[in-house]
Amino acid sequence: MNKLKKIILSFTVLLFTARAFAPDSKSVPLFSSSGIDPYKNLIYAIGMVETRLDTLSFNPVEQAVGYFQIRPIRLKDYNIRTGSNYTMKDLFNYEISEKIFLYYATKVGPNDFEKIARNWNGSGPKTIYYWNRVKKFL
Repeated sequence: MNKLKKIILSFTVLLFTARAFAPDSKSVPLFSSSGIDPYKNLIYAIGMVETRLDTLSFNPVEQAVGYFQIRPIRLKDYNIRTGSNYTMKDLFNYEISEKIFLYYATKVGPNDFEKIARNWNGSGPKTIYYWNRVKKFL
C-alpha cells in the first residue's frame, strides 16, 4: 500500500507541475500564419496591366507614377481623406503605392475584383476594356 501511495503522490505532483507550466489557451500553435491576403492576385494582375510590375514606371502623359500608376488627382484625394502628406516621388516606393491602392480597394471589399479594378482605372466604358485585361492575369 505504501508503494501505491507513492505512485499516486508522484502522479499528482506531476499533474500539478505540468498544469503550472501549461499555456493559458486550450490550443498550441504549430506554425505561424502569414495571414490572408485577399487582394494578392488582384494586385499582381493590376501591376501586370499597368506597368508589367515595374515599381519605377512613369507615364508622362498622365503624370502617373509607380507600380499602380497613381495619378496626382488620386494622390491628392488620398492625402485629403487620410491626412497623409505623400508626394508623387513617394509613389515609386511600392509599399506606399500599395497602401494607397488598398485604401481604395477596401472601400469596395475583397469580393468584387471587377468593381475594384474598374474603379481604380476611372469611370466610363473604357473601364470594361481595362477589366478584361486585368482578368487575363487573375
